[in-house]
Amino acid sequence: MHVFRSIVFAASLAGLIVGALISVVQFFGTVPLIQKSEVYEKAAASAEHKASHSSGGEADHHHDAEWEPEEGFQRNALTVAANILTAIGFGLLLTGIYALRQRPVHWRDGLFWGLAGFAVFVAAPGLGLPPELPGLPVADLTARQTWWIATAALTASALYLLILRSEPWAAVLGLILIIVPHLVGAPVAPESHTGVPATLSHQFVVTVVLTGLLFWSLLGVATSLAFERVSRQRS
Repeated sequence: MHVFRSIVFAASLAGLIVGALISVVQFFGTVPLIQKSEVYEKAAASAEHKASHSSGGEADHHHDAEWEPEEGFQRNALTVAANILTAIGFGLLLTGIYALRQRPVHWRDGLFWGLAGFAVFVAAPGLGLPPELPGLPVADLTARQTWWIATAALTASALYLLILRSEPWAAVLGLILIIVPHLVGAPVAPESHTGVPATLSHQFVVTVVLTGLLFWSLLGVATSLAFERVSRQRS
């Protein structure tokens, strides 16, 4: 029970801090880019709607509008809440690793595991499925989710074999596991016209990746410091 409380408390504390900090970064980084892309998306939807009316096909386009958070406080609050919950969830994963290893945790250890999390959950899946702005064509959702989960799982397994095992076969198998999902290939989006500029999309990908790197680095350090402090106080 003592270890479980240390895991939960450290992950919650670190997740709250890191989630709030990353939200501020997003408000100045990814959020403005998403808002710009939504302008192009709405313009394209409006043009399509007008075209359907002029061709007499407006009946085919009557459907219930999907719920969207209102701009301003509601949208920002949901973003912050989602970031904090995500940070706490991944924080539980990291603090669970610290507990299982049963060793004193230094902030450098936390940074190392944070960078490992970045490789598993951002870098590896992002090679095949880079972050997409609203208004861009995307592949089938189920296919994307399946490929993303498989890539993350195989990459995590590969890092375990490469870092925590010293046998030659483990290194060979680890390299194979890293390569396999990219040999299979991520689901390909259908060809479709989009008004979103390529430069905006490229800027978004770079910003998301850098934000992910910052998120995992901060989360690794924060969870290690919190876990070490909580464990020392409860011992």
